[in-house]
Amino acid sequence: MEEQNFKKHAQYVVGFHVITFGVILAALVLAIILMVQGGISLATIFMLLVATALGLLFAFTRIFATGNQDRVIRAEENFRSFRLTGKVLDSRLTRNQIIALRFACDEEYATLADRAIKENLSATDIKKAVQQWRADHHRI
Repeated sequence: MEEQNFKKHAQYVVGFHVITFGVILAALVLAIILMVQGGISLATIFMLLVATALGLLFAFTRIFATGNQDRVIRAEENFRSFRLTGKVLDSRLTRNQIIALRFACDEEYATLADRAIKENLSATDIKKAVQQWRADHHRI
């Protein structure tokens, strides 16, 4: 696998993020054009509803998948914090901070977590502060 770092850690699936989104967007645009040109009919309303439903399905599929992954990451990082420091994660850490901390190696994890709380670091700031990147090749 390709080495991950701050600049190369985002993962995009072209078939989903580009092609599927493009097809759904095109279907929505076409449905609107047909409705404007041909008037409101059962067929044009149906096309608009189908395109809208596909758009919602696309969005919620992504929201549910990342939400589930975020729960798993929080559980993993809570266990990792306990393993490394003897304490569970500080409740002042936000979801985004915890997700960003997963990229820190074990040696810098506790220090960076404390810094994130004290300096209210954003997820981007945390990722930029990581010296030894711990790759996550399983996130989608």
